[in-house]
Amino acid sequence: MATVTSNEQSTTATGELMSRRPRPLYGDKFLDNEITGRSLIRIQEDTLKRMGVENPVHRDEMARIILKLKLKSDMIEIKDLERKMHHQQQSQEHGSSTNINHQYVTTDR
Repeated sequence: MATVTSNEQSTTATGELMSRRPRPLYGDKFLDNEITGRSLIRIQEDTLKRMGVENPVHRDEMARIILKLKLKSDMIEIKDLERKMHHQQQSQEHGSSTNINHQYVTTDR
């Protein structure tokens, strides 16, 4: 009789857990409801229930994953806004110095 180590037990348990993840079970529901991109990050737990995700543990896990995606999306949006503002400030500063130089060139003639 073979002895099973705790590491093997842990690996087996992890494999079983991963095979029960909700994604394979509910992928068609997301496709049927045309959930993509921005609509995904707006989904809430009650939306998941209406879509047919009946298991509350699965809804909780999916809501947590969706919330993480929303946070990542929000962070990207904030960084984009900061870059845009920085670029606008640089353009305004550059434009002001160009206008000043143009005024000096115009008055020197």
